[in-house]
Amino acid sequence: MPRYRLTIEYDGSGYNGFQVQDGQPTVQGAIETAIKAFCGEDIRIAAAGRTDTGVHATGQVVSFDLEKAWPARTVMNAMNAHLIHEAVSVLDSAEVDGEWHARFSATGRRYLYRILNRPGRPALDLGRVWHMKKPLDADAMHAAAQGLVGLHDFTTFRDVNCQSKSAEKTLDIASVTRVGDEVHLVFEARSFLHRQVRSMTGTLVEVGLGRWAVEDVATALAARDRTACGPVAPSDGLYLTGVSYQPAPGPGDDL
Repeated sequence: MPRYRLTIEYDGSGYNGFQVQDGQPTVQGAIETAIKAFCGEDIRIAAAGRTDTGVHATGQVVSFDLEKAWPARTVMNAMNAHLIHEAVSVLDSAEVDGEWHARFSATGRRYLYRILNRPGRPALDLGRVWHMKKPLDADAMHAAAQGLVGLHDFTTFRDVNCQSKSAEKTLDIASVTRVGDEVHLVFEARSFLHRQVRSMTGTLVEVGLGRWAVEDVATALAARDRTACGPVAPSDGLYLTGVSYQPAPGPGDDL
């Protein structure tokens, strides 16, 4: 059975998250319906990350097996033709080794959180950014974020419904920069806890607003207590922007 890898972009605003759910519009459901439409096969895809309701992606990765071998470009073009009425697009397709898996072969995941920091509300990016009218101190947020980098028990930033076996994760990168009217938070790690990025983002915003001191974030982390977390940021501004693999998914491919 040939195995395929797709790189996917989607606007999560109209979906009840990535993971398929009966009677609910989901990204996974849209992708699997498109596969069925073009080749007639009922299959279950694997994804690098299961994003929550309203979360977007510019670099989600999925993998699946088909009974019949198709050229990778044919798979991409056929998928996009059947996704024309969905807010989902296939950016790239490749045939990969049968041992390769979108989730289990991943060595890193990258998330971007966009905050529109200006008095005027968004019009073009409504539903795609977190709008904050009050000025944010991005430099203070960045300084506070460095206390989160490394191997830690992230219980403070773990959703109560998280199913991960351990709260210990290694955060490789946590950066905060101002880009015009926006404040961008970038987080990279091999894996994340449920709503960890949104929890860390909401906490760092408290620093940016001057409600928390820079050192308060490290104190909250050390507490290992969910009640020590700041407000959880909304899903609107969160994007899965890329997934890293080693070795590369296929000949000539490098995510």
